[in-house]
Amino acid sequence: MISMTPESFRLADVFTISRGSRTEAKVLTVRIERDGLVGWGECVPYARYGETLESVTAQIEGLPGGIDRKALQAALPAGAARNAVDCALWDLEAKRAGKRVWQLAGLSAPGPRTTCFTLSLDTPEKMRAAAARNAHRPVLKIKLGTPDDMARLEAVRAGAPGARIVVDANEGWSAEVYSDLAPHLLRLGVEMVEQPLPAGQDDLLAEIARPLPVCADESCHDRASLPALRGKYDMVNIKLDKAGGLTEALALRDAARAEGYRVMVGCMVGTSLAMAPAVLVAQGAEVTDLDGPLLLAEDRDCPLVFDAEGVHPSEPGLWG
Repeated sequence: MISMTPESFRLADVFTISRGSRTEAKVLTVRIERDGLVGWGECVPYARYGETLESVTAQIEGLPGGIDRKALQAALPAGAARNAVDCALWDLEAKRAGKRVWQLAGLSAPGPRTTCFTLSLDTPEKMRAAAARNAHRPVLKIKLGTPDDMARLEAVRAGAPGARIVVDANEGWSAEVYSDLAPHLLRLGVEMVEQPLPAGQDDLLAEIARPLPVCADESCHDRASLPALRGKYDMVNIKLDKAGGLTEALALRDAARAEGYRVMVGCMVGTSLAMAPAVLVAQGAEVTDLDGPLLLAEDRDCPLVFDAEGVHPSEPGLWG
C-alpha cells in the first residue's frame, strides 16, 4: 500500500532566490507498507518544473500498489513523484533484506561529506552579515541572479574572507551579465558558478569564455539531459527530485563522470529524509550541497548529523 502525506516544515529564516521567497518547506512524504514493513521517502514538488503537491500526489495515486523500482522507472517520468516512491522502495528493500541501502546498491560504506551552506539572496549588507555569521563554515553557496550582483559578491567575500565560495544564479543572468561578472568571480576566489543562464538559452555558454567551471542545474535532470550539455557545461548538479530518485541519480552520476563532467550533488529545501539518499550519491562528488536541514527550524525524528566533518550518512531509524 502506498500512502502520501503533505507536510510543512518551518524555515529558520526567509529563503530567497531569484525566483522568489519562502518561509516553509512544503514536502510530500510517501509511505509504502508491505508485509508489516514500511519504507519512507520524501519529495519537494517544484513549480519551476510544473509540479505541485496535488499534481505529484495524483501521479503517485495512479501507480499499482505492488510496483517495484524497475517498473517505476517506466511508469513515471523523472521528477519529484518518482523520487519519493523510488526512495521509499529502496528503504523498504533494505528493511526486508536486513541490510543498508548502500550494500544493496553495491556501493562502498559511505562517510561524511563536507557540504555547502547556502546564503539566500538579499541586500549586500544583509548578505555580508549572513556571511560573517557563517564564516566558520568551509563552503558558502551564494544565491544571486540579478543584474546588480557585484556588490553582493564583494559583501560576502568581505564577511567571510576565508571561506570557499560557489555561486548559484538560478538562471538569473544574461550572457552579457555573466561575462562581465566572470573576471570578478575569479578575483574573489569563487570556485564554480551554477546555472548562470536560463536553461532554454544556455547554448550561448558554448560561445563565450568559461574562465571558471560552470555547473548545469536546471539544464540537467537525468541521463537524457547529458547530450544537450556538451560544450556548454563543466559540471552537473544531481538532485534526486529532478532525477526521479536514487536509482536514476546513481546512474546519472556514473554516466556524467564517464562523459568527463565533474559532479555536484544538490537538494531542494527539504528535511533529513530527503537528504539521506542523496548522501550516498554525494560520495566522491566534487561539490556537496545537502544543507536543507540546516535551513529548517524543525526536522524529522532521527535527523542527519551535521558537524565539523560535514553531513553524515543516515541511521536506519531515519532511512536506508
